[in-house]
Amino acid sequence: MGFIAWLIIGGLAGWIAGNIMRGGGFGILGNIGVGIIGALIGGFLFTLLGLQAGGFIGSLVTATVGSVVLLWVISKVRSA
Repeated sequence: MGFIAWLIIGGLAGWIAGNIMRGGGFGILGNIGVGIIGALIGGFLFTLLGLQAGGFIGSLVTATVGSVVLLWVISKVRSA
């Protein structure tokens, strides 16, 4: 997958996760950052669970799940 695809998936995943967890996005760079870190987390979690997701949609789902987990953990750390 190319660099541009990583940015697009990261941006979309970050925006979706932001809307799910707090009702809005984080700006373009924030969405991309959250999405790319979320993709790493989602890939790790999917591997632990024995799941595989391929293609653009699978990558987007993996990154979005990881991004939601990332934002949830951040919200718990901030409230503690």
